Amino acid sequence: MKKKLVSASLLLLSFAAGAQNMATTSTKPNVDQEYNKWSLELNGGVNKPTRTMTPGYATESANFFHGDLGVRYMFNPKFGLKLDVGYDQFKEKKNTPDFESRYVRASLQGVVNVGRALNFETWTNTFGLLAHGGFGVAQISTETGFGGQDYMAHGIAGLTGQIRLSNRVALTGDLTGIVNGRQNWNFDGMGNTTTGSFDGVLLNASVGLTFYLGKQTKHADWVGEEDRIGELEKRVDLIETGLIDSDKDGVADLYDLEPNSIAGVAVNTKGQSIDTNQNGVPDELESYLDKTYEKKGNNVTNNTVEELINGGYVNVYFDFNSSKPTNSSLSGVDFLVKYLKNNPGKSADIIGYADEIGNTEYNTELSRKRAEAVKKVAVNAGIDASRLNVIANGEDTSVNKNSKEARQIVRRVTFQVK
Repeated sequence: MKKKLVSASLLLLSFAAGAQNMATTSTKPNVDQEYNKWSLELNGGVNKPTRTMTPGYATESANFFHGDLGVRYMFNPKFGLKLDVGYDQFKEKKNTPDFESRYVRASLQGVVNVGRALNFETWTNTFGLLAHGGFGVAQISTETGFGGQDYMAHGIAGLTGQIRLSNRVALTGDLTGIVNGRQNWNFDGMGNTTTGSFDGVLLNASVGLTFYLGKQTKHADWVGEEDRIGELEKRVDLIETGLIDSDKDGVADLYDLEPNSIAGVAVNTKGQSIDTNQNGVPDELESYLDKTYEKKGNNVTNNTVEELINGGYVNVYFDFNSSKPTNSSLSGVDFLVKYLKNNPGKSADIIGYADEIGNTEYNTELSRKRAEAVKKVAVNAGIDASRLNVIANGEDTSVNKNSKEARQIVRRVTFQVK
């Protein structure tokens, strides 16, 4: 009998630990991208058209106004793509004929993180440099001169200096050159171009801000070789750790959805205990219980089961600040219900506990609610309420309250059969 009690005790204790782990463990950690990839760019400054101006017409050397708005996506820390729109106004220089025109463009550009390509991070993690270039479409419009719109294609290229203000914001300064193709009218709108297929040339100088989007800490702009080596090391560590088989069930932890399955219990290819009828109890443990309850006339067997219950091996567990039993631990109620149905002369105390986090009076009331919740489950399963006595034992101070795992174990309901 002692051997049976010890074996069954260990089996039930392992089952309780496994159920508790399933209640508190989520999916396996994975290695997602370690940096943000999206950013929003906003800047403003001055422009200077250097070609295709009507003789006698001119703008200031630094002509206001230029504005630019872009969205950028980095495929990796060195290369990306951005879509941006730009707006420029052109007005006459002092002592020249009056005119006013506008230039609007949209461009798709490739981006090279020159700072990362040249390993700036070896001496600074504050300054960066981006090179960008691509193609797009543009429009010149004016209410003077030709009084309409002129549509054209363009090529664009530039350099953007960066100063990292935080993980979310960078200050930028940009120099960009634009060459238009098939521009029919001069920038001032007063005359036709005469320079051929590649006509107007426009220079922009601007300052602005880049806002980094995403949930990661760093953006790709600031991820250097050291960061990537660190990420690689994490991946290697994850694989090495994941190949360990903690519960010795033949399935590596990396692929094991139940890494603390009961020793000796059959598992599937994902490391989960075989549970054919999906009632939360492994088939081998359920088979043991069924055989036990078939021996109704055997007092030794009944005493063994009673000792298991009263010994604290049959429990129901709860999440933090919750009075609802975790689904994986409801088998503890089923264990008690089966025993009471096979022993109609027996009754049971249902004893609730809480961890030490929070107010003592509140925790006592929470432990009562937990016991009441378990009693309700047992009553709904067919046990007369008069056979069940609720006891609120409040805080269980037997474990280290600074340990999250230990606190999870004491958030429970246990039983005493009489």
